[in-house]
Amino acid sequence: MTAAPATPQRSLAGVLAFAALIVCVAMGIRHTFGLFLTPMSQEHQWSREVFSFALALQNLLWGATQPFAGFLADRFGARRVLWGASALYALGLLGMAWASTGTGLAATAGLMIGAAQSGCTYSVVFAALGNLVPAERRGWAMGVVAAAGSFGQFLMIPVASNLIGGMGWFGTLLIFSAAALLIMPLGSALTRGLTAAAASRGQTGREALHEAAREKGYLLLNLGYFVCGFQVVFIGVHFPTYLLDKGLGPDVGMTCLALIGLFNVFGSYGAGQLGNRFPKRLLLSAIYGIRSIAIALFLWLPLTPASAYLFAATMGLLWLSTVPLTNAIVAQVFGVRFLGMLSGLVFFSHQVGSFLGVWLGGRLFDATGSYDTIWGICILLGVVAALCHLPIDERSLEARRLAPA
Repeated sequence: MTAAPATPQRSLAGVLAFAALIVCVAMGIRHTFGLFLTPMSQEHQWSREVFSFALALQNLLWGATQPFAGFLADRFGARRVLWGASALYALGLLGMAWASTGTGLAATAGLMIGAAQSGCTYSVVFAALGNLVPAERRGWAMGVVAAAGSFGQFLMIPVASNLIGGMGWFGTLLIFSAAALLIMPLGSALTRGLTAAAASRGQTGREALHEAAREKGYLLLNLGYFVCGFQVVFIGVHFPTYLLDKGLGPDVGMTCLALIGLFNVFGSYGAGQLGNRFPKRLLLSAIYGIRSIAIALFLWLPLTPASAYLFAATMGLLWLSTVPLTNAIVAQVFGVRFLGMLSGLVFFSHQVGSFLGVWLGGRLFDATGSYDTIWGICILLGVVAALCHLPIDERSLEARRLAPA
C-alpha cells in the first residue's frame, strides 16, 4: 500500500483514532472469552478441555491465517481484509452462541473466529499504519494502537461480566456479534486514501520471505513471540478459574482480567515510547525476564485477593508491551512493504504458543488436578525468551549492506 498525500483530514490523530478503535473492538471481544468458560461448560456439561481446545484452535488458526491476511493487505489493500474479517467475526460469534457440542464450538469459536481475528487485529492494522505514519514515529504509533487493544480488554471485561450476569452468556454473544460489525465502517475510515501496492516494482513477497528466513534475528523474534503467546493466553483463559479453584470469588477473577487490561494500556504505550529511546531487543529481554519473576513470586506468596490484584497489575504492564517492540523491529529491519506478511509470520509463532498454552492448561489440569506444572513451564519459557532477544541486530538490512566490512 502507498499513502495518499497528507491532508488535514488525514491527520495523525485521526489515523490513530480509527486504528485504535478497530483493535479496541476486535481485541476487547477476544479478551472476554475466558468469562464464558465456566457458564458454557456447566450448561453443556463439557470438561474444561473442550472449551480450552476450542480457544486453543482459535489461537492456532488466527496465527496460521495471519501471514495470508497480512499478504492480502499488503498486496490488495487492508480495507477488503478488514471488511471480510468483520463479517466472519460476527458470524463466528453467532455460531458460538448456538454451538451445543464440542465440535460445533471448535468450528465457530475456534476456526471461524480465529480466521476472522487474523484480518482485523495487529498485523493488518499495523500494515496500514506503516504506510500512514512517518518512520520516526512508527514505534510510538504502534504503542498507541496496542494500548487501545488493552483498553478494549479493560472496557469489555466488566461489560461482558455484567451482561453475562444479567442476560446470560447466550445473549451476550449476540450483542458481541453485532459489535463486531463496527469494524467495517472503521476499516473504511482508516484506509481512506490508501491504495494497494500490487503493481509496485521491487522485491516480491517470495523474495521477502527468503530474506527473512536467512535473518537470525527474525527467527529469534519468532521464538520470543511463541513464549509471549503461551504465557498470556494461558493466563487470560485459565486465571479466573484458577482463582475460583483456590477459593476466591468470581468477582476477583473478573477484576484481575480488568486490571490486566487497564495496566496493559500503560505498558503498551510505555513500551512504544521507550522503544524510540532504547534498544528494543533489550526492552523485550527485560519484559520476558520480569514476567518469569512475577509468576514465581505470585506462586510463592500466600494467595489473597490483594496478591492476585498485584500480580494482575504487574502482568498487565508486561502483557502486550511486546507487540509494538516486536513489530517495530520487523519494520526497522525489513521495511514496510511486506510488513503485514512478515509481522503475520512472527504472530503465527505467537499463536502456536497460544494454542499450546491454553490447551495444555486444560489438559494438564484434567490430568493432574492442578495448574502447577503449566505455571512452571511459563516461568522456564520466560527465561528462554529473555536470553534469545539479546543477540538480535536491529539495524536495517540495507544499513548492514552499506556498512564497511
